Amino acid sequence: MRSLASRISVMSGEGALSVFARAQELERQGRSIIHLELGEPDFHPAPGVIAAAKQALDEGKDRYCNVRGLPALREEVAVYLRRTRNISVSPENVVIAPGCKIALFMALMALLEPHDEVLYPDPGFPGYASITLGLGGKPVAFSLAGSNCLQPDPDEVASKITAASKILITNSPGNPTGTVYSDKVQRRLAELAIEHDLIVLSDEIYARIIFGDEYISMLRYPGMEERTLIIDGFSKSFAMTGWRLGYTVAPSFIVPALDMLTVNSYTCAAEFTQYAAIEAMRDRERATPRMVAEFARRRDEFTRDLNRVPGFYCRPAEGAFYAWVDTSDTGMTAEDLCECMLEEAGVAAIPGAAFGAQGKAYVRFSFASSIATLKEAVERIMKVSTAWQGTPATTQL
Repeated sequence: MRSLASRISVMSGEGALSVFARAQELERQGRSIIHLELGEPDFHPAPGVIAAAKQALDEGKDRYCNVRGLPALREEVAVYLRRTRNISVSPENVVIAPGCKIALFMALMALLEPHDEVLYPDPGFPGYASITLGLGGKPVAFSLAGSNCLQPDPDEVASKITAASKILITNSPGNPTGTVYSDKVQRRLAELAIEHDLIVLSDEIYARIIFGDEYISMLRYPGMEERTLIIDGFSKSFAMTGWRLGYTVAPSFIVPALDMLTVNSYTCAAEFTQYAAIEAMRDRERATPRMVAEFARRRDEFTRDLNRVPGFYCRPAEGAFYAWVDTSDTGMTAEDLCECMLEEAGVAAIPGAAFGAQGKAYVRFSFASSIATLKEAVERIMKVSTAWQGTPATTQL
């Protein structure tokens, strides 16, 4: 029997999905499980988005379409980014894909040669390192340390740049930390990218889910238009996770490569979902601002409640919908703690090491659930907290 390609052995899965599988197994056994492991909004698309999809299907819009995506959707993406991020992009630089993971994968495939180095945040989305390894590149982590308010340290990033460095991945707001990179940090990262001729992959999937000041895209900084790719989509900001629709905004010299990869892989994204996406971006029902306001309310209450759990310390997320909890004072490993919470309390969460070595003392909870569900989760955790040591955090919001 012939062996599999060696690239498969160096790639990794996602911790959230393995925890989800065990949680489902317990549910089949009759257990009550509170799912706080998956990054999926508990909202659904606005009624107008559903209606647009139905209308598109009724009109027979279920055919092959433009490889790069419907011109009308690409134009809408440009309008949307101008309105929500104050950046100007051409529709010709937008490539629609069936999900952000595919967009990320194709971008890295278009850019990476074997042994090229990719700088990426740790803790961070597991796909950054996994895809890089699968394509023969070398992932190089930079830290998001609690001692630095979970911000990247540009000096550390600079120290890890070598002649082989080609790509810098940024993710703000970030998964799993909820960090929004500061203007000072992003400006310095942009300067480093220009100084060392790096291409920046700016993962902006959570850009609309922000609880503070105006969001600043990496594309806003001087000199970044020619070297920045934005990866974004519809799963988080528009609660369209199962629709599998994302996009890349790329410099002109990269777009033909993305076209070529599209032709040789998925051909095009589903036509009718793209018509629905146009309606989602127009958001005439203001579904996204209402959803974000609700996430902000959940963040405040859930963070406050988590900080009552002995040994837990949670800094309020600045964006996204994750609570990133430092559990080092519990006296347990994050893996053992998550196993205890799941098996004994029926609360599913993700050990931080699933997002990189820097996350080993942390646990990620998603607060994309109702406040009542989040409160019940904390009550269950409190009941089993006798299994570890620690005192409640005193930090207030």
